[in-house]
Amino acid sequence: MGRLVIIAFAFAVLAAPSVQAKKRHYEVVVVDPYIELHTGPGRGYPVFHVVERGEQIEVLKRRTDWFKVRNDRGISGWVSARQMARTLEPDGQPAKIDAPGRADFGSRRREAGVLLGDFDGANVISLYGSWLFTPNLSAELWGSLLTGDFSNGWMLNANIVHTPFPDWWLSPFLTLGAGVIHVDPKSSLVSTPDRTDQEAHAGLGLRAHLGRRFLLRAEYKTYKVFTSRNDNEEVGEWKAGFSFFF
Repeated sequence: MGRLVIIAFAFAVLAAPSVQAKKRHYEVVVVDPYIELHTGPGRGYPVFHVVERGEQIEVLKRRTDWFKVRNDRGISGWVSARQMARTLEPDGQPAKIDAPGRADFGSRRREAGVLLGDFDGANVISLYGSWLFTPNLSAELWGSLLTGDFSNGWMLNANIVHTPFPDWWLSPFLTLGAGVIHVDPKSSLVSTPDRTDQEAHAGLGLRAHLGRRFLLRAEYKTYKVFTSRNDNEEVGEWKAGFSFFF
């Protein structure tokens, strides 16, 4: 009998850490008639379940304005911040739904922005969208318009971006990519025909989290333009602007 008591006590001691590890997450109670669970963090993802008034849910994680939650039956899905803001804690206090912060910046998956600058003496305005595979590695698509005294043009390119220190408030990054550039000379000034060339580029930059979902981004790139003539061209570009993540 004594041996059984010792074994039972040892089992309870060993099991205690695992029980502690199953500590529940932050919990809220639904007070609207229902809230909608989406299959992913965005309105584009379909609604597959609703949680009714009075049910309690656990908040598992957050991605900008979306929260992954789980109800008492183990069904998990994504809820918008707008609906989460109308839930209550079990003691009746309003749910603590803060604006996106540094943690959301570190776990972001998509980013977009607009930058202005100089491309070899011409004005450049660029729009980009980014998808983050990991906090350190992302892919970007860019579209740029060029306006100068002697010619106008556009560029389309794709980049791979490496961010070695993604948790820093001011984080440097390296970029490498390729694309297409089209130059349209102003006919009233020069008679050079239009041309479209391939290009490859490399660059470095800085990204700063300004707060909420907004970023400040600045970068410099050097381009190698592969022309149809005997010599290729090297062009420098710098630009800065604002971005947001979602």
